[in-house]
Amino acid sequence: MFSKVPTSLPPHLSLKFIKIYSKSGDLQRARHLFDKIPQPDLPTWTVLISALTKHGRAMEAIQYYNDFRHKNYVKPDKLLLLSVVKACASLRDVMNAKRVHEDGMRFGFCSDVLLGNALIDMYGKCRYVEGARLVFDGMPSRDVISWTSMASCYVNCGLPREALRAFREMGLNRERPNSVTVSSILPACADLKDLKSGREIHGFVTRNGMGGNVFVSSALVNMYASCLSIRQAQLVFDSMSRRDTVSWNVLITAYFLNKECEKGLTVFGRMMSEGVELSYASWNAVIGGCLQNGRTEKTLEVLKLMQNSGFEPNTITITILLPACTNLESLRGGKQIHGYIFRHRFLDDLVTTTALIFMYAKCGELELSRRVFNMMPKRDTVSWNTMIIANSMHGNGEEALLLFQKMLDSGITPNSVTFTGVLSGCGHSRLVDEGLLIFDSMSRDHSIEPDADHYSCIVDVLSRSGRLEEAYEFIKKMPMEPTAAAWGALLGACRVYKNIDLARIAANRLFEIEPENPGNYVLLSNIFVSAKLWSEASEARKLMRDRGVTKNPGCSWIEVKNRVHTFVAGDKSNDQSDDIYRFLDQIGEKMRFSGYFPNTDFVLQDVDQEEKEEILCNHSEKLAVAFGLLNLNGESSIRVFKNLRICGDCHNAIKFMAKIAGVQIIVRDSLRFHHFKDGLCSCRDFW
Repeated sequence: MFSKVPTSLPPHLSLKFIKIYSKSGDLQRARHLFDKIPQPDLPTWTVLISALTKHGRAMEAIQYYNDFRHKNYVKPDKLLLLSVVKACASLRDVMNAKRVHEDGMRFGFCSDVLLGNALIDMYGKCRYVEGARLVFDGMPSRDVISWTSMASCYVNCGLPREALRAFREMGLNRERPNSVTVSSILPACADLKDLKSGREIHGFVTRNGMGGNVFVSSALVNMYASCLSIRQAQLVFDSMSRRDTVSWNVLITAYFLNKECEKGLTVFGRMMSEGVELSYASWNAVIGGCLQNGRTEKTLEVLKLMQNSGFEPNTITITILLPACTNLESLRGGKQIHGYIFRHRFLDDLVTTTALIFMYAKCGELELSRRVFNMMPKRDTVSWNTMIIANSMHGNGEEALLLFQKMLDSGITPNSVTFTGVLSGCGHSRLVDEGLLIFDSMSRDHSIEPDADHYSCIVDVLSRSGRLEEAYEFIKKMPMEPTAAAWGALLGACRVYKNIDLARIAANRLFEIEPENPGNYVLLSNIFVSAKLWSEASEARKLMRDRGVTKNPGCSWIEVKNRVHTFVAGDKSNDQSDDIYRFLDQIGEKMRFSGYFPNTDFVLQDVDQEEKEEILCNHSEKLAVAFGLLNLNGESSIRVFKNLRICGDCHNAIKFMAKIAGVQIIVRDSLRFHHFKDGLCSCRDFW
């Protein structure tokens, strides 16, 4: 196979041939010849490792360097170390990055500015700010690249304030920033929405004639756009003598983020008409922007145009599209995307599979979420969090706890979101002792200080278990201002446990925190109605009217035969309306025979008993469920979605409907999922 590769050559000739093969990109022959040398000298090691790094084979470069270290008969030089540093940077390999840093120190290169700069850049790409700072602080002299690399490292590590501080220190040390420094530091202003600092840097750019640099100008457009100064972003863009694809993408994204969808589409159209080379980022920016602005049909149109232009959706496109299926509760669309992911072998991509897990969970298919999760070859913190949250929203607190323990056992470090998910699951499943233990372990065992969300979860845990006074005392002792979530959890529990006094306290606090939320007024009114306190119920409704707060109309929807059907109370617009009401009358008789009795407390109108029962029958969720049962087509379950909290009577009625029809009925309201089966609900009648 390697008949043309010379062997048994003198060292200087072997090095010559390795150089020839390396420059031509024939690394296979270069390696074969290298492996035949009994004791390669330092230049030979350097040439091969440098070539491997240069041609994108960083893993092999590091393997050869580790082999070099183990031989231990010659020390590395600066060129060899620089090649390995670049390899570690491209792989984001922190472990080997630390090793090559140690070698540089051990072999006396700690004062070399070129190597020091490369090490800072390497640590920045590895997102290991401590290592970069150690190198930077140990440098006896620094140049503009040193300061730029350190500031860029802070930006990459999500520390924009430190980046700006380093930029200012650079000026105090009389080191003049260059165009790379400026384009590296402007993203820090964008992250912080620091328009003042951004404008100051723009002034520096103008005074020093850097405006013609496309990277600087693109960074300025991005900075102004992130600070929602769209007009200024457009002015910078228009003044650019040369625009690259990135600058066009930045401006398009800015308009979409600012809810100016039409302007974003106009810029995209101009980009196409001027013959600018489109990238995946261009297409994904427009697809994501259309979805964020509720332009679903336009999204599909752009997606089709993208494919016709020779761009197949990539993993980023998929992760943009999956939330659209989630928001639309389009299980069919989500399954089609899953099929695309499988055919194009994207299942190894963590972001894509995690988005798939969340999509199935939000569409009511928790079992499919589990299957995708179990098939993942590796999982990170976000994927574990997603699966934990999926179980919590479906009321499977025990499963959420089990997953949390498995996550810890697998060596994955939990974060703040992990604990929010687990504690939420404890609340839904009334696992009080477990919830309190996990809450206490946050700072003790995981060095995570509980935030307002975690405290609210504990209020929910205590409230759902009926320990309302304890929950109220817990709220009063919170180290931060209690949020609407905490008071809302207490108010919701007051409805179930009929605690009028605490309901008044919680509602009054909610009226102060979020006076425009109609749900709080309605919930308090319903609590008073259940207690036969008609005048106070009326006062709650009057307060709502006086403040100009309007209740969003309740609506429910269901996907049948690839089409979403939407219902409102008393709806008769559906083609099967006559069949739906006839079915509700028929199943209503069977429900009464099985022990169902309409709870007319949920009807606030001043009408007689018969009319109240008829009003209850017309609620949107019952109409959607009836429509789903009429169109089962052999399915064993139906999924209904509602924009508001499910009505108490409807909740009770659907339990009977599921038992009589012999199917599982999954309803997702504004709070959680309800799985109705055999006359029971997964929420245990608490929501």
